[in-house]
Amino acid sequence: MQIDGDVVPGYPLSWQARVLTGLMRGTLKPASTLLMRHPLALVGAARLGEVTRLVQVPQPAHVSIVPEVLSDCGGEWVRAGQGLDESKAVLYFHGGGYFACSPRTHRSITWRLSVAARRPVLALDYRQGPVYKLADSLADALDAYDCLLRRGHAPEDVIVAGDSAGGHLTLATLLALRERGRPLPAAAICLSPWADLTDIPRRANRWQDPLLPAGRVRWLARRWTSGLDPRDPLVSPVYGDFTGLPPLMILTGSTEVLRDEARRVAERARRAGVAVRYEEWRCMPHVFPILADLLPEARLAFRHMAEFLAAVGAGPVAMDDAAAA
Repeated sequence: MQIDGDVVPGYPLSWQARVLTGLMRGTLKPASTLLMRHPLALVGAARLGEVTRLVQVPQPAHVSIVPEVLSDCGGEWVRAGQGLDESKAVLYFHGGGYFACSPRTHRSITWRLSVAARRPVLALDYRQGPVYKLADSLADALDAYDCLLRRGHAPEDVIVAGDSAGGHLTLATLLALRERGRPLPAAAICLSPWADLTDIPRRANRWQDPLLPAGRVRWLARRWTSGLDPRDPLVSPVYGDFTGLPPLMILTGSTEVLRDEARRVAERARRAGVAVRYEEWRCMPHVFPILADLLPEARLAFRHMAEFLAAVGAGPVAMDDAAAA
């Protein structure tokens, strides 16, 4: 695999993708447009997220989940597949707009990523709004990374990854580590990253995105950046200096409202000399790898992640089991 380059995977669009995106466009998108108009909606979503932590979702027999306690937050170790290298790790940041979801909601990603990378995944349960601020989430991410190093993991044996808001946290973590002179991980993977929190209207894919309403993304960005400089790279990583960062892989859907900021991250990182594998999957919804139980394209995406990690020397050469995830 060529590490540095833009790719539009040429797989035919599955019937599952056609049906699912149609359902999203007719149900989830209108619902979020109506509900996400008041700060109380964030409180309600956060409380609903607490309830989901009590729900047990069956996992394949080869998946092991062990709770982890860190200084200011928790998380879970996710192990899947065979032949994992316990000296290595993936540090994963879940998405959810910085107010919803948890490691539990993203296990369909984290266990497959464990298979693809052939190493355990530490899914971080970082602090979120509306109670906490972006700085608290970033502090938790940095603390978790330092914790891995204190426990004996070499920086070159750590991969950082995340989706949506977790993709934002991934980029902010890399920039903060570099600015503080800290050793950097071997590579990073961002799935549909939310990288620009400035008060800009999102016109690209405004109507095509089957899930995210552009106006609600803008509203949420205003909430989280109140009192901050929205062009601070730790607030909007798309404005950061990516010099010296490790290789990046960015996956996004061609019809996503966040697609253009993912492209801008790739372009800005390349100008700084960073190798970037940018993949734009045709007609895929926001963070489509989370739908791997339903979408063939989502399962194929983990093969691509495994190939990227192998190409940068951060993953196994053999990838047959990643394809079966």
